[in-house]
Amino acid sequence: MSTQSLDTQKFNMLINGELISEEDTIDVINPATEQVIACVPQIEPKHITYALDSANKAFKIWSKISLAHRSELILKYANLLEKHKNEIVDLLIAETGKPADNAEYDFDMLTNCLRFYIEEAKRIDQPVIADPNGRFLNYMIRQPLGVVVGYLAWNFPLLNLGYKLGPALAAGCTVIIKPSQLTPLATLRCAELSIEAGIPAGVINIISGDRYDITNPLLTSDKTNLFTMIGSTKAGIETMKTACSNIKHFSVELGGNSPVVVYNDADVSKAAQSIVDLKFANSGQVCVSPNRCFVHESVYEEFLAQAKAHAQGIVLGTGRDEGRLMGPMLTAQARDRVMTAVSNAVSEGARIIMGGKIPQSPATGYYLEPTILADINPAMSLACDEIFGPVLPVIKFSDRDDVIAMANDTESGLAAYVFTSNLQKALQAAEQIQAGSVCINEVHYDVSLPHGGLKQSGVGKDCSHYSLEEYMTLKRVSILVND
Repeated sequence: MSTQSLDTQKFNMLINGELISEEDTIDVINPATEQVIACVPQIEPKHITYALDSANKAFKIWSKISLAHRSELILKYANLLEKHKNEIVDLLIAETGKPADNAEYDFDMLTNCLRFYIEEAKRIDQPVIADPNGRFLNYMIRQPLGVVVGYLAWNFPLLNLGYKLGPALAAGCTVIIKPSQLTPLATLRCAELSIEAGIPAGVINIISGDRYDITNPLLTSDKTNLFTMIGSTKAGIETMKTACSNIKHFSVELGGNSPVVVYNDADVSKAAQSIVDLKFANSGQVCVSPNRCFVHESVYEEFLAQAKAHAQGIVLGTGRDEGRLMGPMLTAQARDRVMTAVSNAVSEGARIIMGGKIPQSPATGYYLEPTILADINPAMSLACDEIFGPVLPVIKFSDRDDVIAMANDTESGLAAYVFTSNLQKALQAAEQIQAGSVCINEVHYDVSLPHGGLKQSGVGKDCSHYSLEEYMTLKRVSILVND
């Protein structure tokens, strides 16, 4: 399916196995063309009630289906999604402006998660606990939690969907998912395919819209057992406040301000390449993107030169354009915000190593040149706030500085990166840096590894068996066996 045909394609919400459209819609814009490419239904109060009732009713059925049968249905769904991969990847490219390889990775994470979690569910830990007096058989039972409500971020629409849908379905939960109003198209299409895969009505419900006053009952309802989201810390705080009208579970992955520490004994070339590749992936719109790059003074200029040389190979473009592509930012407002942050940093003494401007080519799209800034002061707003754009601020440190304390000087604690050839430094940094994950000498993420933050970066985990456990109860059973 070509992106040119999107304006004639109808997108619907999925509630209780029904495809639902509305006359009231919201536009979806392609950030590479700045054109409206489709519209999706605007949520109404009746849809919220319907979704909650449907998910609650379906839970009583889905949770009782054997894991073997659930696995068959989930695998059928994953296989069906892959048959439509090219179509769905085209949707991702159109609504996000991603390069094709990035969009394919985004899609693949959805099917990877669906398959991973049905295998993890087969190995869920339900231990026997010894009774010191020998009177009781004590054991643990894990059971599906209930109805899950999830709000998703726009940067990786299907990866984020997979992070929530995978463990929820495998555990036996039902879901109500609201993708970002900026990037709902691929998610709505995947929802539609769940009908064809035979997923029972009400198990997967996907809604669309930008009216949070209407969707708030999803948070406050006593039918909601778990609220999960991926988004900013500010949004997380507001939604959790709203949701605290009754007792429920939370799993939220929120904002980051990830530090990188490059010691004087690091492989500078490898460090520069790894940091640049991660920083400019998805145009810097990644929650674990390097946000503050601390480099030892003895290798500072070498690092800047190596980083610039590697970043200069990036080509601005989208979809299946040729070259090592970096796409546009998602909105004009986001680009303006990042441009203002760069301008403020320069006015405070930062040095532009490369980039820092809106390019003349491509002529359309919310593009921003890959930007590297030197002579950053840790007190600058660019180093204090999450950038979420293609800007790498580099900060010099010396042996007189406590670089670990500098790395920890933030309210966030999502991810961190360290480059050193000294094992002691690596182990000390891993122990002392306050972040949910610390990668040493190479960036490494995988669905089998837990992902989540400390401090103001959220609670709970995505990925790994730790995430699956959040979608299940933990019940203790004691049976008197020796009176």
